[in-house]
Amino acid sequence: MHTIHTIDLKFQKVEKTIASFLIQGKGKPVLIETGPHSTWNQLKSSLQHLGFKPKDLAAVLLTHIHFDHAGAAWEFAKAGVKVYLHPKGITHLSNPIKLWNSAAKIYGDEKMDTLWGPMESIDPNFLVSVDDMEDVSIEGLTFTSIHSPGHASHHIAWQLGESVFTGDVGGVKIKNGPVVPPCPPPDIHIEAWKSSIEKISDCHPKELYLTHFGKISNPQEHLSQLISVLDDWAIWIKRKFDQNELAEEITPEFMNYTAKQLENKGAGKDLQKLYELANPSWMSVGGLLRYWKLKTEGRL
Repeated sequence: MHTIHTIDLKFQKVEKTIASFLIQGKGKPVLIETGPHSTWNQLKSSLQHLGFKPKDLAAVLLTHIHFDHAGAAWEFAKAGVKVYLHPKGITHLSNPIKLWNSAAKIYGDEKMDTLWGPMESIDPNFLVSVDDMEDVSIEGLTFTSIHSPGHASHHIAWQLGESVFTGDVGGVKIKNGPVVPPCPPPDIHIEAWKSSIEKISDCHPKELYLTHFGKISNPQEHLSQLISVLDDWAIWIKRKFDQNELAEEITPEFMNYTAKQLENKGAGKDLQKLYELANPSWMSVGGLLRYWKLKTEGRL
């Protein structure tokens, strides 16, 4: 038996945009996702409320190494906690300078500290590489590592019993809004993403836990809707790509298009703002344009 606690990291002082998950079994707890370092104090406070300090954890499991999922992982490693992740992420967390520079190209240097906070290197001795479909036993709990590229080449969905923690490959769904796919550069791969969704579906989960945000009790319907929106966004961008339109021309149109989609599915202005914070629509333009460029050039 185990208990799953959803921790709201209150990113940018806003609720229900980024979550971490603390799993309590009979031994030391395990944390899935750390969030960015900008929410470190909120995470520490939430852990303390549950009766734990960072050093009390048995392990941290990451779905991938993007800042909103892994930015505070170094704090746990510094406290002596091992961090489990995709093999491709080891080098980047050991020396995060390339990761930082890549993110800075998207968000701009001036916003990096406010959004994400610092990211320090992690001693490789505290980084544990996990293979596809590998079972990881920690304190009597068995987690299965489901390698799930599409959003990121270094993505893992973690299965625990009948629950799957999907990171970003399971999409973004906030409150009663619809599910949408986060498509930032540089790793978007539509076919791989749909294969990953099928892979998760084949595990027959009874519930999904989304980093953005929370528990999903109708996994198959949710994943089916995600595929539909992923295809819709990809086709919309493809038309613009085929017309040789520039990203700066496409972006405002796409933002209006996705805002209208949210509105048509019952998401009011306040909820739309939460979606933009968790998954800025402008980022998906760059990610999907890059996908179509590489695909057209035969590099995918």
